[in-house]
Formats: sequence, C-alpha cells, structure tokens
Amino acid sequence: MTQDPQNEQTPEPQTEEPAAGQGSAEQGVDRVAELEAEVAKLKNEVLYAKAETENVRRRLEQQAEDRGKYAVSNIAKDVLSVADNLRRALDSVPPAAREGNEIANTLTVGVELTERELLNTFERYGIRLINAHGTRFDPNLHQAMMEMEDATQPEGTVVLVMQPGYTIHDRLLRPALVGVSKGGPKVPPGEQVDTKA
Repeated sequence: MTQDPQNEQTPEPQTEEPAAGQGSAEQGVDRVAELEAEVAKLKNEVLYAKAETENVRRRLEQQAEDRGKYAVSNIAKDVLSVADNLRRALDSVPPAAREGNEIANTLTVGVELTERELLNTFERYGIRLINAHGTRFDPNLHQAMMEMEDATQPEGTVVLVMQPGYTIHDRLLRPALVGVSKGGPKVPPGEQVDTKA
C-alpha cells in the first residue's frame, strides 16, 4: 500500500515544556539566595554598628577616667612652686644655725613637716617627684639647662638638679631642670648609668 504524500505528516519537533512548578522552583532558589545575601549584609552592618558602639563606649570611659586622673593637673602645676619654695627655705638654713638657735630649729622643723605633708598630698593624687640626680638624661623627663665637665661621671648623667620635676600618674607634669655631665666615659644607649663607681 502506498501512502499518499499529501496525507503523510511530518512529525513536528517537540519542545520540552517545563514541568509544572519547575520555573517557580528556580525563581524560589534565586529569591532564597537573594534573601540570604541581604541577611548576610544586614548581619555585617549590625556587627559593624555594634563594634563602633563598643569603641565609642570604651573611648568615653577612657576620657572620663583621664578627666578624673588628670583633673588636678592645672592646680598641681601652680602648687609645685609652693613645694619649690619650701625646699629652698629648708636648703637656706645651714645645719649649724639650727643647732645654736632654738627658734631657727623649730621653724625649720615646721617647714619640713609642711613639705612632707604637701608631698604626701601629691602622692594621694598620683603626683610623684622625679628622682633625676645620678640617672641617665631622659628627654621625656628632664630638660637640660647646661652641660658640666665631669670626667668622673659617665657622659649624659644628671649631675645637678636645679628644679625638681614631677609626673602625674603616667604623664609628665613638669620636667626636671638639670645639668648633664660631659667628658666622661660614654655609655651605649639603653644601658643604665652606674654612678656608684
């Protein structure tokens, strides 16, 4: 039997249609990925804001602590001259004058007590005297006013304190005005000066 060419039908290519729900599944996966990315971004922003808030809190606490520690700095600088004058008064009285004169001795003892009380008050507020004599010159604590020839002392040793210096907690309140030795043996940087020789 021959088939009629007109009746013969050529099969049409079939296109695959997505199964019901496959397109919406792909859209759902894309939407989930998009939402996860947005959640991650928001988490980062929250963590950043939390860290920034913590930094601000710590900075404010530090500033409040510093205000408490260093609030007396201005008045302390003014009162240091009182301590200087008390020390000058004591240094001006020779020991022989104290022995022969009861009034001079009593007055000197009173000035010593006043100086001691003032230094104790300084200590309570974190103000400490810089012990400069015999130490290596430190530009962070000392202000060199002169160099003094002294071959017996290592070079750079504080051999004269013209005005004592003070610190308040960990900060310099006033540098010590000092005379520094020169002409002696050189000490390598970082080594301590041995003044016992």
